[in-house]
Amino acid sequence: MDIRHQLKKATGVVVSCTMVFGGILQAQDPGPAGAEAVHAKNIASVDTAAVSPRPEGSIYMGGFRAPKIDCVRVAVIGLGERGNPQTSHFLSIPHCEVVAVCDLHDDATKQVADRVEKRTGKRPAEYNKDPQAYKKMLAEVKPDAVIINTPWETHAQMAIDAMEAGAHAFVEVPLALTLEDLWRVVDTAERTQKHCMMLENCNYGRNELMFLNMVRQGLIGELLHGEAAYIHELRMQMFSENRGCGSWRTNHYAARNGNLYPTHGLGPVAQYMSLARGEDSFDRIVSFGSPAIGRAAYAKKHFPADHKWNKLQFKCGDMSNSIIKTKLGRTILVQWDETSPRPYDRKNLIQGTAGTLADYPLRVAGERISPGAADSPEKGQPGGAEITSEGGYHEWYEGEEAESKLYAMYDHPLYKRLGEEARKNGGHGGMDYIMLYRVIECLHNGEPMDQNVYEGAFWSAVGPLSEKSVNEGGAPQVFPDFTRGDWKKTSPLPVIQ
Repeated sequence: MDIRHQLKKATGVVVSCTMVFGGILQAQDPGPAGAEAVHAKNIASVDTAAVSPRPEGSIYMGGFRAPKIDCVRVAVIGLGERGNPQTSHFLSIPHCEVVAVCDLHDDATKQVADRVEKRTGKRPAEYNKDPQAYKKMLAEVKPDAVIINTPWETHAQMAIDAMEAGAHAFVEVPLALTLEDLWRVVDTAERTQKHCMMLENCNYGRNELMFLNMVRQGLIGELLHGEAAYIHELRMQMFSENRGCGSWRTNHYAARNGNLYPTHGLGPVAQYMSLARGEDSFDRIVSFGSPAIGRAAYAKKHFPADHKWNKLQFKCGDMSNSIIKTKLGRTILVQWDETSPRPYDRKNLIQGTAGTLADYPLRVAGERISPGAADSPEKGQPGGAEITSEGGYHEWYEGEEAESKLYAMYDHPLYKRLGEEARKNGGHGGMDYIMLYRVIECLHNGEPMDQNVYEGAFWSAVGPLSEKSVNEGGAPQVFPDFTRGDWKKTSPLPVIQ
């Protein structure tokens, strides 16, 4: 039975070959049928852990260094809520220039091109209206780096096309929606020897960077457990009916059921644990979802009865809960909820044998971290005094004064170097600016990326694996080893100066 008949059997939707092969979807979002095809493929996966041999001529990309680029020529695809401000960040980052912009809408490319020209005196090439216009851009402009900020369905194919055209690819989250497409991205990066980094901006938040610095200093001992989340009420996106995130994301809430957006919380925790980087790696996952109630109720309340949102059968649980087990036996709780009316939370918790670091709000506890330790940094363990079992972990060390002291003692060197510029340029508190700065810095200096293609694949794989687990009543699903065993020789991410 070919894949079209499998998808029709699973979803009742007739799917064309152009929707399935060469990447699940092309640049034009096909609506609910496309999301249903993604879900059908994910739950039909027979052997999630299957790994084929690395093709001859391909190389392992862990720690990969590309030739130095004096001035990085950047092209940006997708100029909405992510791509539009990104172009402004690039104008403030040395050793790069924006040479092309691409979007379905000509008013978007004009607005951004006008801004670039006003700031630099050079107008980037504009490509618009045609969903395949980005291919013409790749062929004509031949950029060094391509930034992809388009609907989820298009990420994998655009990244592959960019690498095939000789550019390094930088992709908004998630990297891809299916295990098949994740493998296609990995294999293309290895064959073309081009960077493909998923743009997980939360790894560059001030607190995430500080926690990484503290973990690397050994302040919380041996790592045991992490908690990661993306809890962000985004029902208002449904008002973006024909243009914007809601116009295509809403279809995924209706057609799929799992953790569809796992990487903002998971990325930082995975880096604390050095997963897929020498020390440990992903093993398996179990997932469950709550009832799917909130989206339908919101649609009924805010849209006419005959509106397209009220014709959808929402399947995705309002709250997704997953537990990841690593090769060393560590655990990670991963949660996702973009529907429930509750405050924003990424959890960002890492627990070890000597203490715990947590966020939302920022708070720490441990044998080596306490008000007393902060007052006596010259004693005992790195960054603080060893204290007795009577204090340091029976209550959280938190509040404005605690934050100030923690930043003074443990701020990451990268934030110390770029924090002022990041605050000035903005982008989710400056994390976007730091991330893009590092992208250009690494390309300019010929350094490895802070996040390699395998990390983007592992973090994104939570999406399809959680869908399959939920569909099978919480049955464990095994992660494929995108590194083909080479994670054991990949160095953990250092504390970058």
